[in-house]
Amino acid sequence: MRVFVTGATGFVGSAVIQELLRAGHKVRGLARSEAGAKAVSAAGAEAVRGTIEDLALLKQEASKAEGVIHTAHNHDFEKVSREVAGEQDLIAVKAMLGELAGKAFVNTTGLSAPDEDEAPAGFTRPSEQAAVHASGVRASVIRLPPSVHGDGDHGLVPMLIDIARAKGVSAYIGEGKNRWAAVHRFDAALLYRLALEKGVKGSRYHALAGDFVPTREIAEAIGRGLKLPVVSKPQEEAMAHFGFLGMFFGREVTGSSAKTRQRLGWNSSHKGLIRDIEGGTYFK
Repeated sequence: MRVFVTGATGFVGSAVIQELLRAGHKVRGLARSEAGAKAVSAAGAEAVRGTIEDLALLKQEASKAEGVIHTAHNHDFEKVSREVAGEQDLIAVKAMLGELAGKAFVNTTGLSAPDEDEAPAGFTRPSEQAAVHASGVRASVIRLPPSVHGDGDHGLVPMLIDIARAKGVSAYIGEGKNRWAAVHRFDAALLYRLALEKGVKGSRYHALAGDFVPTREIAEAIGRGLKLPVVSKPQEEAMAHFGFLGMFFGREVTGSSAKTRQRLGWNSSHKGLIRDIEGGTYFK
């Protein structure tokens, strides 16, 4: 299959490209910079220079492809709000969907409901609904958990590590019993491929490895890695200590991937979050 991948140089997108190429697909990957384009080419895919704001380019690539996997998103929340980033994402998704009649599209969003068949109950990207209700396109959505981990991770766990270094303690909120879902990037990449190849129109799939990790255990693993004390912070001090992460590090974020596994034959096989923190490259 000829596949166009946005976010091709990203933590998830680059793993998706590797998975697609291993399965024999022909891949074109969107890259914002010359360095990114070289990385895409080095991986064995064809590089496309541009951004998700270049709608004419997105339409052109979608029209030539047999399927699109969309992993790009503007996460620079110091420059744009989540709302603005969500609107940019929605516009890009609609542009590609308009060129994909009879073809496959796999979108990306966060875990916003406990069950695959449930509509989002909390914050989610507006493009989730646009994808699942797209007319004439075999569009589906991958919901990613709070932590997509592995070597090269630059998401929430590295942010927590940076905070611990700066504060001199590794902290959790309250009793730290609230759990976070997680998945290894290569397990997530496999799910994207399966959704592309045999996903059902309008479906949502959960990339959850099943190792729901108490936030206290995350803090303890970081404390061991940095050789720092591990402490509890009351909820009223969360924002002061964690910054914007304080809004949700104390939340329970779990769900089920049972239907995803049954419907697509997906299984997670890579190491879990705590093993990855302890044995990966997080502290180098």
